[in-house]
Parts: sequence; structure tokens; C-alpha cells
Amino acid sequence: MKHLLYFVLLALLCQVTKAQVDTTDYQRAEQFLSTNLSKKYYNYWVSPNWVNEQNVFWYRNNTQKGVEYIKINLKTLKKEPLFNQVELAKQLSKLSEKEIYPYKLPVWIKGITNKNGLINFSYKDKDYTFDNATYSIQEAEKKEKQPSNYSQSPDKKHTLAFIDYNIWIKKDTNDSIQLTSDGTQQYGYGVTPSWMSLKNIESKEDHLLDLDINWSPNSQYAIIARYNRTNARNLYLYKTLPDKGNRAEVYSYERPLAGDSLTATVEYYIYNAEQSNIQKLDFEPMATFLSLNFRWNNKGTKAYLLRYYRGYQMMDISEVNTTDNSIKTVYKETAATYVDPNIFDYRILDDGSLILLSEKDGWNHLYRYDLESGKLLNQITKGDFVVRSIEHIDTKSKTIWFTAGGKEENTDPYLKLLYSAKFNGQSLKLLTPEKAEHSISISADNQLFVDNYSTVQEPNIAVLRSLKDGKVLKTIEQGDISEILKMGWQAPEPFKAKGRDGKTDIYGVIYKPAHFDPSKSYPIIEGTYSGPQTIRAPKSFRRGLLNDDTPLAQLGFVLINIDGMGSAYRSKAFHDVSYKNLGDIGGPDKMAVIKSLAKRYSWLDTTRVGIFGHSAGGYDAARALLAYPDFYKVGVAAAGNHDHRSAKAWWPEVYMGYPEGPHYDEQSNYYNADKLEGHLLLIHGDMDQNVNTTASMRFAAELIKANKDFDLLIVPGKDHSTTYYDKYVIRKRWDYFVRYLMGVEPPKNYKIK
Repeated sequence: MKHLLYFVLLALLCQVTKAQVDTTDYQRAEQFLSTNLSKKYYNYWVSPNWVNEQNVFWYRNNTQKGVEYIKINLKTLKKEPLFNQVELAKQLSKLSEKEIYPYKLPVWIKGITNKNGLINFSYKDKDYTFDNATYSIQEAEKKEKQPSNYSQSPDKKHTLAFIDYNIWIKKDTNDSIQLTSDGTQQYGYGVTPSWMSLKNIESKEDHLLDLDINWSPNSQYAIIARYNRTNARNLYLYKTLPDKGNRAEVYSYERPLAGDSLTATVEYYIYNAEQSNIQKLDFEPMATFLSLNFRWNNKGTKAYLLRYYRGYQMMDISEVNTTDNSIKTVYKETAATYVDPNIFDYRILDDGSLILLSEKDGWNHLYRYDLESGKLLNQITKGDFVVRSIEHIDTKSKTIWFTAGGKEENTDPYLKLLYSAKFNGQSLKLLTPEKAEHSISISADNQLFVDNYSTVQEPNIAVLRSLKDGKVLKTIEQGDISEILKMGWQAPEPFKAKGRDGKTDIYGVIYKPAHFDPSKSYPIIEGTYSGPQTIRAPKSFRRGLLNDDTPLAQLGFVLINIDGMGSAYRSKAFHDVSYKNLGDIGGPDKMAVIKSLAKRYSWLDTTRVGIFGHSAGGYDAARALLAYPDFYKVGVAAAGNHDHRSAKAWWPEVYMGYPEGPHYDEQSNYYNADKLEGHLLLIHGDMDQNVNTTASMRFAAELIKANKDFDLLIVPGKDHSTTYYDKYVIRKRWDYFVRYLMGVEPPKNYKIK
């Protein structure tokens, strides 16, 4: 009876909003797809390529004419074309014997030759130079490509080769000396399977391999990893669309999963170029996925290893002294929850100090330590705000430049602003005062920076500023959305509301249809991704415009993004809500916020709420229907890791802990399949090597076991990312919400062009 009343009410409400959704609505939604809108957003970004020797930078600009290449003279601040595009098009037309258009050049501009200012570019897999004075094109000399198994020192004097899992020294005379002979496929030097490489199981060859070599800046030493793959385990994909023939193919890849007790491990050796030998460093074997990385001091005399431990409740930084290969710990941090590798960063300074980021006082801040003693020198930043990144450090002036959010009053705490401060924490300066999301690119000489800034409602402005004081020296570009405005586009509206506790501020954005009518009642769709390493609601104009929410709104929905407790860029306490609690998905905050918004806006219909997401967002979408069935009625879950033990090991072990406990079962969609009440569409590509397809298939099996109605779409030949952008998948997502949330039939077999 309850379900019957719901569908009667749904039918009546649908009459209020609109009688039907037809091809015209889908065509309008298609116009608002990212691939289409991006072509109408002009002058939207300046990504500078700094050419220090010529005191210029150049960039690629999307204009109403097409793509223009621009350069800025840093002395005169004059803005002019990088080269004559009309003349280059003429020369390319002669070369290719077909018409080339000046502002649709089918080339990749690589840069400017420092000596003579020639423009370097590639065209049809060949390299060329263009002389902007004579308008002549010359094919560049072919450079001998270094084999993928070779690693050359910075000074080009030493080359290490990795052959049959062993190390060789390559000499200028083409002679080689073998340094090791005990390397094997299962226990090899210097190489590891590429993260995304797939191997046909019928092939006898190994996976595609990446080099793991870290040269010192003085070219005297190299840290070489040795991988023990004895305990590496495979995941498999069933390729239903074979490259040829009619038999499907099975592919494997090496991947540890959360909770695995045995994994591939790595240990480290150091190569001494002067002595032409290697020596094992005294580190115990470590799981390969533990965010391990080496950095050197500028002299190249000491190397520093950042490593995390299983469960991510402890990390440390170890110093390797190349004089005797001794090792000491210079920094260690522990946490009752986790030390987050996604927000940690550090720098080794010439003055013998270490600057790093830590949440140890409850907020992510900058600290300075003495490397020799390991003692804290001082905390550089303090307060209820979050340092987001280290941008530049100058040891002479003892100044650090960094981005942060939440320091300024009456400003969205997620907006990144640039600051500078002295090492002692004094002379803190705000260099980008606009209340906007700022993206920083600092010049090669560290005197200037390009600042791209925008909000979700205001197009990007790109300016050139002084790094010293933030003074604007030149406005370079201003985003042009005139054509988008003519389409009836509604800018997303940022909001702030109270969360589950009635106290904490929660932020998000609302998207309205192009022809929004406040007298109507609109069904709500939430776009979700509650992965604690990031946020879902956009802060920049480009992210607010180019997404999946904008086109979906055009079908007659209101789209809402909300970043609930447990997500990133707020306090440690806010962040920790998700610890061993990913199944929360910020749901209590999101439901509280949507209900409070509905009190403000009568056009929000909280009886019709849907949700969709991809990857961790795919987990969220399904989890919402299982955990909060009285609120969420329709979900589309793409490429979801429906049990956190189905995902690559590092990500769940940061936020769910190690070893696995009963909370893994409690928050698994598999073990809660019997709670499904609403309409659920599961989508997965059959070649997804990030979240293996079995995650959705096993969830489907549990739903079948529980005798639940649901829909399943396996997309042949698509991996993790291409499933997300697949046109058929986009249309099916639209169809699903139109049919089950709006209650009307979508146009049959609509094809997105």
C-alpha cells in the first residue's frame, strides 16, 4: 500500500513539473555536455610555458577564432602572437597537400628554441621547426630515443640499463658491465609492473614495466628499487571484444587489495658512480603501495625516504648518508586515525632544515624541523584554517609561499588563496585577495606568477602578479561566456547550511535548468563523490560549468552537490568523521542540508531525490539507497567499489584501516543488498583495471540472492575512465532518472552525437 501511494503521488507531482520529456529536451541537454560547452567558453585559462632565457612566457588560448598561441614579454608586458599562424598554416598546407586552417592547426607546439627563437612543433609524428622571420619549416634532426629500460644521470655521463631484471652500466664505447646477476622476474632490480598495464594471460611475456630509479642531482648516486613479486596476486578482466577473432580474451594485472596479508614488496639499493658498484640499503622490505618516495638534498649527498606503514597510522622520513650509507630517522608522525598521504608534503632545504605539512594540531599546517637533531624549530602557520600546498621556498630570504583556505572571514573555506610568510611564521601576507579559487604558476626565476582565479559564477580571469607582494602587473585574459549565456545557462548557486549536528557549516552548489520556473516543483538529483581525499562541489568556474550536472539539469531536474563531514580540506576532526566509516558517505549532512534548502525554496521536492556517482561515488550512490532508503529513491552507480576490499589496497587502508575488521562487512554494499528499496542502475566497463568489474558483478549477485529488482549495464571494451565519458552511458543515466525519478518515459534510443 505504501509503494502504491508513492507512485500515485509521483504521477501527480510529475503533472506539476511537466507532462513529458521529449527529444527537444535531450537535444538541449546534449548542448550542455562538457565537450560542447567547452567550445563556447573562450579565453578561459592561461597555462604559462616559461622561457627564462628570453624573458617571456607563452600559452595556448581558446578564442572565438579558434586556438591562438600568445606570448608575453616579461620586461615590457607586451602581448603578441607567438608566431604567424597564417604563414605556418600555408607552409603546412604545402607540406601535407591539403588545406590547413590557421586557427585549427593540427600540431603540438613544444616550445621556443632558446638560441634562435625557432618554434618547435610536431606534426604527424615528426618534429619540425618554424622560423617566424622567414616563415620556413625545417624537419628537425631525429634524436636517438633512449630505450625504455635505460636510465641516464642528470649530467648524461652515466647510464644504467636494466636487462633481464639485472643492472648493467652502459659505457660510451657501447661496452657494458653487468653489476648484478641474481635478478629474476619475480625478484628484479629497477623495474615494476606499470600500474595500469594489462597482460593477456596467454602471453608468456611479462607485464609492461616501469623504471624505478632516482638519481642524485650531482649524478654521483642512484637509488634503485628491487621488487619482490613472489607474493603479488593478479586480478583478471574478461575482454568480451577481442582484438580479432571470436574468442573473448582474459587479461591479468598485478594489484594488491585492501586487507591482503601478503603483497609484493620493495627494497632499495644505492649505486655509486665513482666506484661503479651497488650496495643494499638497510631498509626492511615494504609493501609497494605505501606512498614511498625519495628526495635528495641539493648537494646530492643525502637522500630522504618518505614511507607510510600499513594502516597509515604512522609515517616517517629517513635520511640516507651517501658517505657510509647509514640511515637515520629525521621525522616520525603517528595518529589515532591516519596520517593522510593525500595532503602531506615536505621539502628538504639547503640550510639543513625540513619543512612539512601536518594535521597534528587539528588543522593542516606548516612546520619546520632541524634535520640534524630532528627537533621542531617552529610551527610556521597556526589557526583554524587549512594549508593546501607548498608553492615555493626561498632559503635566502627565509620565505615560504603556500596556498590555504579558511583563513579569511566571510569567505568559502574551500577557496584556495596564496600567502607568503617568513620561516618563523611572521610577516604573513595575503597575495591573492580576491574571494575566488586561485591556481598559481610561478615563473622560472621566481619573481612573478600567473594567477588564474574564478568562482562557480564568475568566469576565469588570468593575471600576471609580482611574487613579492601580489601586485597585479597585467590582466592577461578574461573568460568569455557570451555564447553560453545566450543558451539560457543558469550559473550554479553556492550555498551554506548547517549539517547533521545543527552547528557545522556545510557547503555546496545548486544547478537549475536553463528554463527554470520557481512556481514549479523539481525533483532533486545529488551528484556524489565522498572519497575523503577530495570534495565534489566545484569551486572554480570551469569545474562548475563543465561537468555531468549541468546537462542533467536541463532535463528538468535540480542538481545539488554537497560536501558533508568526512571529506577533505577542513579540520582534522571534520575529516576523521569518515575514518572506518566510509559507509556514512556524508549522508546525514546531505539529507539535513537538502531538507533545510527545501524550507528556503518551495521548488525543491524532497519526496523525489536521486543520486549518481562514479568510482567511490558509484559506491556512494548504491550505499545511499541501502542506508537511507526513505530519502534516496533512485540511484545510478558507475564503476563502484561496492566493497572496500575490492579496491586497490592503499586507498581503503588509509580511511578504513588495516587489518580489516567487522566494519568492512558492515559498510559493504554486498552485505547490505537485502536493504535495497528504490530503483538502482549499476554500470561497469568490462575492462576496468582501476575498480575491477567484479565489484559490480558480486554486488549484482547479492542483489539477485536477496531477490531485489535492479538494473545492470556492463559496457564492453570500456575501462574506468572511458565508461564515465561514454555517450551511451550518459544517455542511459539520463533515461534512468527521467523514467524513475520524474516518472515519464524518455525518448526511445536517443543518440548523443
